[in-house]
Amino acid sequence: MSRVAKKPVTLPKGVECRFESRTVTVRGPKGTLSATLPSGVGLHIEAGQVVCQGQEGTESKFVGTTRALLANMVKGVTEGFERKLELVGVGYKASMQGKTLNLALGFSHPVTFAAPDGITLETPSTTEILVKGLDKQRVGEVAAKIRAYRPPEPYKGKGVRYAGEPITLKEAKKA
Repeated sequence: MSRVAKKPVTLPKGVECRFESRTVTVRGPKGTLSATLPSGVGLHIEAGQVVCQGQEGTESKFVGTTRALLANMVKGVTEGFERKLELVGVGYKASMQGKTLNLALGFSHPVTFAAPDGITLETPSTTEILVKGLDKQRVGEVAAKIRAYRPPEPYKGKGVRYAGEPITLKEAKKA
């Protein structure tokens, strides 16, 4: 069993975890998340801790992954997840109109993106976008979709990038 799988997941106060017929549900102050566990993985909930282990007679390679997913669910219902995007380029702007994100990315038309359920989009400034939600995977997925409209290009670095993402610029052609 992996080192990750051996560590128990501690449940903070106000977080409740239930495991019934291959489905684990975590309920906390920010909301509820549920996931289906792969076969061969079992959970033991005791004294504010959840321990993942392989079921007897089977060798499960998903115990560590299940433990990591469960830890992310617990963190999601207590703190939530956030991904920050930056717009780099002259005239590149973002603004919210209700639940719709309006982007000006140098195209001949504006780009609109509707926020899916469970995801909150915010624009603290015209060149920043915050993607927030309970589910780590969905937050990353939405941030990747927004970034895909105009990924950073390698010559000037213009485009939509993750905050702190290093962009390796290429040297321009020499005459």
